[in-house]
Amino acid sequence: MTNLIKSLKLILIYNFLYLVTFVSVSYSKNFNEIVIYGNERLSVETIIMFSGLDLNETIDNEKLNKSIKDLFKTNYFKDVNISTENKNIKIKIIENPIIQSIKINGVKNKSILEKLSLITKKSEKYPYLIKNIKEQKNLLTNIVRASGFYFAEVEVSILDNKNNSVDLTYNFNLGKRAVIKKINFQGNKIFRDSKLRNIIVSEEGRFWKIITSNKYLDEAKIKNDEILLKKYYQNKGYYNVNIKSTYAKNINNESFELNYNIDAGSKFFFNDIKLNISDDFNTENFIKINDKLSKLKGQIYSSKKLDKIINEIDSLVLQKEFVFLNTNYDLIISDGNKININLKFKNLERFYVEQINIYGNFITEEKVIRNSLILDEGDPFNDVLYEKSINNIKSRGIFKTVKSSTRISDNDKQKKIIDINVEESPTGEIFAGAGTGTSGATLSAGIQEKNYLGKGINLKTNLMLSEDEIKGKFEVINPNFNNTDRSLNTIIESTSSDFLSTGGFKTSRTGFGMGTGFEQYSDLFVNLDVSVYYEKLETSSAASAHKRRQEGDYLENLLSYNLTLNKLDQNFQPTDGYLMSFKQVLPIYSDDLSIDNTVNLSRYHSISDNLILSGKLYFKAVNSIDDDVRVSRRVYIPGSKLRGFEIGKFGPKDGNEYVGGNFGSAINLNSTLPNVLSGYENVDISFFFDAATLREVDYDSSLESSKIRSATGLSVNWFTVIGPLSFSYAIPLTSESTDKTESFRFRIGTSF
Repeated sequence: MTNLIKSLKLILIYNFLYLVTFVSVSYSKNFNEIVIYGNERLSVETIIMFSGLDLNETIDNEKLNKSIKDLFKTNYFKDVNISTENKNIKIKIIENPIIQSIKINGVKNKSILEKLSLITKKSEKYPYLIKNIKEQKNLLTNIVRASGFYFAEVEVSILDNKNNSVDLTYNFNLGKRAVIKKINFQGNKIFRDSKLRNIIVSEEGRFWKIITSNKYLDEAKIKNDEILLKKYYQNKGYYNVNIKSTYAKNINNESFELNYNIDAGSKFFFNDIKLNISDDFNTENFIKINDKLSKLKGQIYSSKKLDKIINEIDSLVLQKEFVFLNTNYDLIISDGNKININLKFKNLERFYVEQINIYGNFITEEKVIRNSLILDEGDPFNDVLYEKSINNIKSRGIFKTVKSSTRISDNDKQKKIIDINVEESPTGEIFAGAGTGTSGATLSAGIQEKNYLGKGINLKTNLMLSEDEIKGKFEVINPNFNNTDRSLNTIIESTSSDFLSTGGFKTSRTGFGMGTGFEQYSDLFVNLDVSVYYEKLETSSAASAHKRRQEGDYLENLLSYNLTLNKLDQNFQPTDGYLMSFKQVLPIYSDDLSIDNTVNLSRYHSISDNLILSGKLYFKAVNSIDDDVRVSRRVYIPGSKLRGFEIGKFGPKDGNEYVGGNFGSAINLNSTLPNVLSGYENVDISFFFDAATLREVDYDSSLESSKIRSATGLSVNWFTVIGPLSFSYAIPLTSESTDKTESFRFRIGTSF
């Protein structure tokens, strides 16, 4: 009986194997020909390529089914049917209509029309699919709405050409541009409207703002505003801030009132921060980082400070070539408003970069994008370096969106492919500004291009006119020259200054310069420049004898360098940290061998969210090696450094002329005054104390006037309906009889 059972098992196994082999053979064949039916526009070769079928390979039903799917994915076919007959594969297709042309009606604005055409041209000569046209219609509508035509409507008309092609026409009814009339910040917002308004991109529309597009309602800009606001609050300690809602109130189909509803929540503080160091590392390498972590305890929580320390840890880990480690952290809230952070190393799965694909760069050269990448093909894949690479691309400011993704390679499961999709954006800008005040009126205008010829090069040109001076400048900046992480800049400028009525002289100065800038160490920036200038100095009969002796032509070849240590919490309207800079200008060859030295120091400290203390120190010295310093290069205290005195109208005086000095210094102390006018969100008031002195006159020591000038008072910044207005009321505390004081100073000006 046992032998019978064994025999039956063997028979069953044999039959099963025979059946499997038979089925495999019957559904796997070698074919002689692929025959195409129904094609009108596409060639037989193109369709076979799309199908993925290869007569040199064995083809089974699975491959035939995949071929049908691949053909449908191309969007060129309305129907696909594949069958086999003898040794032939028959592919019967019905082609989708082709879009022959796309027209746009109802849009006269050239810049908007160019944006729309850039989208529609991508669809011409491609298959007509109703789904794709609906998506394109929505995209075009969003583009015109982002340009201010928020109530725009569009209809699509389709013309059948009877040859399996169609012509599309988008008919726009733009209506009037909808301007943001007012921006409100509501709820438990903590900060004043004037502060928050400077954080967001959207702007209130004013009659003089004829150039900027930020005054138009744009959903993309509003989403970006919410991100900027949340980031700002979290950097100020409000970890659980909630932008509860943002809505735009329609006013008579002509304008909008934009409202941001904010709940700042409680302020959080750093508590215990621990770094769990792996046994693979020497703990001595992390002494400095542990010191920084211990100093954070008790400080106001800031996501920026935390990110900066994590970047330092990641950099240190990468220096030790642990590329498959990443820093991670757990954040735990304790005692209501304290944050404990546990930093730890996370082992990454070992992958290498096989390929980096870049899509969407129709204008920008691919090498510009690749030069921003830290990762390269063949490198070990690291999340930190990947994120930094993508952020580097975003920080160039030449793309509207940057999206990226990674996927496992089909060829090697230990390799990844990086896909980067960029969306080009307009990179040119026209700007203009105007201002007037007690010190005179100014006009400025210029053009800027951030991606010249798609090479990532910045071009800047601007012109400034005031009552005494005309200044023009043209600048070319390559932010990453030859992939060296160093900028290369070239400047051509010309300045004409006329002080005949006030100082008895006028000058014209023209020249060019070249330089480079880079970050030498963390937060330490270095700038080096070489320049050549020609200056013509003319005097009037009212000028002093000394100035008349200096009349003539001057040629100078200068070398300058600038060292800047930037420890500010943010560059715009800082509230904490400090900034130090030192600049020296040395003559290589010059008709006037003068050496300039300038030092600036700024320090900020927050007592509370709206009470900010700041102190600034300024020092400048100019000395000539062989003769007296030229009058146009002498030291004068800038008007912003000393209020309470007319600009340039204090210090050493030769007859009726103020001649400046060889040394100048100033100190400025400032404190905001919160809640003084709590009902006026657009008004900021500060208390200040200014002191300055000008010392030494090299050509005549008897003109020395070393007494310290000082003043105290209030300054007001007011966002009015006619533009930002700033004014100050100062009381001079110490002065000399020859000084010209002024108690009141104001300035109003804005960009268009």
